[in-house]
Amino acid sequence: MNGAHALIHTLVDSGVDTCFMNPGTSEMHFVAALDDVPAMHSVLALFEGVATGAADGHARMTGRPAATLLHLGPGLGNGLANLHNARRAFTPLVNIVGDHATYHKQYDAQLESDIETVARNVSSFVRRSAKPDEVGGDASDAVAAAYGPPGQVATLVLPADVSWSDGATPTPPRAPATPEPVDDGIVKQVVEALHSGEPAALFIGGRACRGPLLDAAAAIASATGAKLLCETFPARLERGAGRPPVERLAYLAELAAQQLDGLRHLVLVGAKSPVSFFAYPDKPSDLVPDGCRVHALAGPGHDPTGVLEALVDALGADPAAAPRQGAARPDRPTGALTAQAACAAVGALLPEGAIVSDEGNTSGLFASGFSAGAPPHDWLCLTGGAIGQGLPVAVGAAIACRDRRVVALEADGSALYTVQSWWTMARESLDVTTVLLNNRSYAILNMELGRVGAASGPRAKEMLDLSHPDLDFVSLARGMGLTASRATTADELVEALERSLATPGPSVVEAIVPSLV
Repeated sequence: MNGAHALIHTLVDSGVDTCFMNPGTSEMHFVAALDDVPAMHSVLALFEGVATGAADGHARMTGRPAATLLHLGPGLGNGLANLHNARRAFTPLVNIVGDHATYHKQYDAQLESDIETVARNVSSFVRRSAKPDEVGGDASDAVAAAYGPPGQVATLVLPADVSWSDGATPTPPRAPATPEPVDDGIVKQVVEALHSGEPAALFIGGRACRGPLLDAAAAIASATGAKLLCETFPARLERGAGRPPVERLAYLAELAAQQLDGLRHLVLVGAKSPVSFFAYPDKPSDLVPDGCRVHALAGPGHDPTGVLEALVDALGADPAAAPRQGAARPDRPTGALTAQAACAAVGALLPEGAIVSDEGNTSGLFASGFSAGAPPHDWLCLTGGAIGQGLPVAVGAAIACRDRRVVALEADGSALYTVQSWWTMARESLDVTTVLLNNRSYAILNMELGRVGAASGPRAKEMLDLSHPDLDFVSLARGMGLTASRATTADELVEALERSLATPGPSVVEAIVPSLV
C-alpha cells in the first residue's frame, strides 16, 4: 500500500470522511487513491480559500474534523485566511499540504517554499511525513491533535514520493487528549461572586453557545441576576424561538463598553476577556471596565460541561426554567429596499432548522435582531475577522447537514474574496440560499476611516468604492451554474427569497441596498 492510500484509510477510520481540495501535481496519488476509498467524500473547490473555509463550516456543524488537500506552499498561502478563521473558531481541521518529492527539493524548483513556517501561523500541530511507513501514524496523530481540546488546525506535509511509494499501512485512531481540569477554587470563587449581589455577567463562547450548556448558562444567569453575553462572533450560536436569548457583545468598542459598564464580575466560559478589535487613538484596547474582576472559569481547553453543572447545583439553578426566546417574526417588508428591510425579510422567512452563515457586515447589522424570534436555527459567524469566510462556510455546513437549508448572508465586498464557492454549491447541488447585500462599497471601511481619525478626501473614498463599474452578481452566479435574481424593492426581495427557500439547490438573491455609511 502506498502512502496516499494509507493516509486516506487512516483519516476515514478516524472519522474524517470529507476532504475539500484544490490539488496539484504533487497530490495526484492522493487523488488517484480516492477511487479505492469511496468512504471519503471528496469536494473540489476552485480556490484554496474555499476549501479551507468549507472544512471549517463542515466541522462546526459535525463536531468532527474535515480535511483539506492543498498544493504546496502557494496553495497553503491561498487558503491561509480561512485557516486563520478556523483557528479562531477552535475548529478541528486536518490540513494536508502536498510537497515536492524529498529528492527534488534540493533543486529549488519554482514552487519550492518553506511550508512549515507558513503553516505554523495557523496550526497548533505541524508534521512532515518523511517515509511511507510513517504516514499512517502521522495522520492519526494529526486527527487527534485536531480534536484537541481545544479544536485546532493540524497540518500534515506530504512529500510526493512518500505519497506514491509502497510500504505504508493505516494506523488505528488515537484517543484525543483529556480536557484540562478546572480548579475547584475558581468554581468556588465564581459562586461567591455571583452570590455577592454585585453586578455580574457570564461571557460565553465555544460549546457554551449551544445545547444543554447554553441552557445551563442561561439558568445560572437567570438565577443570579447576572447578564448573559456571548462573543461578538461566536463560531456557532444556537438561537431562535424556544432557545435562551443571548446578547452578543457589540463589534464597536464604544457599544461594547456600554454593555459592560458597571460590572464588578465578568465570568469567562469558553471565551477570552474582551478587547477592542483594533486600536483607536485615545481609546482603550481592554474593554473590561475599571473595578471589574475577571474570573477565567473555563477556557477553550477545558470541558465546560462539568463546570457549568457544578455551578447549576451550587446556585440552585434549573436549566429547564431558563428564559426562552418567544416566537415572533417581523412583517414582510414592502416598499423601498434598505438594509433594514433586507434583514427583516430574512427574519420573516427564515425556515426552521436553518443554518445562517453570516458575513453580512454593515448591511447585515440588523439581521440578528430581526431573526431573534424566528424558528430555531444556528448562526455561524466570522470568527477571525478575515473576510471571505461566509460563502465557503456555507458550503461546508450544507454538505454536513444536507437535510437543512443554509442561508449565506453575504456582503458584496466579502463575497468577491471567495465567490468561487458558488460553483462548488452548484456542483454538489447544495441547498444554499445566498442573500447578497450589495451596497457597492466597503462600507465597514468607510466607517473605520472616520473612527481611526484619518482625514480623507475623494481619492481615499475611491479606494473603498465598488462601483464604476457596478458588479453584476446575478451574471456571476448564473455563470457558475446557479439560479439568480436581483431585487431592487422590498417586495421583489420577499418574493425572490421565498422562492429560493422553497426550491432545492443553490440560488442567489442580490439585494441592491443603500450604504449605511
